[in-house]
Amino acid sequence: MGLFNNKKSNELPSVLPEHIAIIMDGNGRWAKKRGLPRTAGHKRGANNFRTIANYLNEIGVKYMTFYAFSTENWKRSKDEVDTIMELFKDYLNEALDRLNETNMRMIFIGDKSVLTDELQALMERIETESAKNDGTVVNMAINYGGRQELTFACKEIAQRVKNGELNPEDITEDTISANIFTKDQPDPDLIIRPSGEYRLSNFLIWQSAYSEFWFDNVLWPDFTIKDLNRALNDYANRQRRFGGVK
Repeated sequence: MGLFNNKKSNELPSVLPEHIAIIMDGNGRWAKKRGLPRTAGHKRGANNFRTIANYLNEIGVKYMTFYAFSTENWKRSKDEVDTIMELFKDYLNEALDRLNETNMRMIFIGDKSVLTDELQALMERIETESAKNDGTVVNMAINYGGRQELTFACKEIAQRVKNGELNPEDITEDTISANIFTKDQPDPDLIIRPSGEYRLSNFLIWQSAYSEFWFDNVLWPDFTIKDLNRALNDYANRQRRFGGVK
């Protein structure tokens, strides 16, 4: 049961978040519970990503961000990392074929420079070809870390100061927001993390200042549309005050 989840209805609420972010966690544990290699969990999790992303697009959520591969995930075994990257490549090729069908716009956030030339070329092509789409914006966080993102923003701002384009005293929160990977997008209203972990794990740490959180013990490969609707109903019944009093 989701943390603070007091509503059991599976019906879609009338109030939806504008931006939903999801930490896709628990693939390895899902596989281990079944005596399977961790790679099997990632394959199942990749299929579930397709299901959830398509559903969010169909119901009209305007922005979604998926945590696919973190800057820390390179510490895993070569076999596991290679499998994740191969699954990512498969998805990119599939996405290219379905861009017009889904009408989704895709953006890849994180440090893409360390990925293979093939993956970088695919991501660039998808971003270019989907830029005209006016459906849901899908952010895929690949080789992403929240601290990495803020470091990148600070370097960009520092360079502008060095070039004489910006005075230090003129730097505001808006300046930082304009230099992060999700610039020009609203901050996530709701962040969902299945798998029983209760932390952000270096995900959207600037953008999540006033996000609502929803946690559940279900592992990502088993996370269903029914579970997602529970999270959406719970969100719809919360009162967001953003530090004020209502």
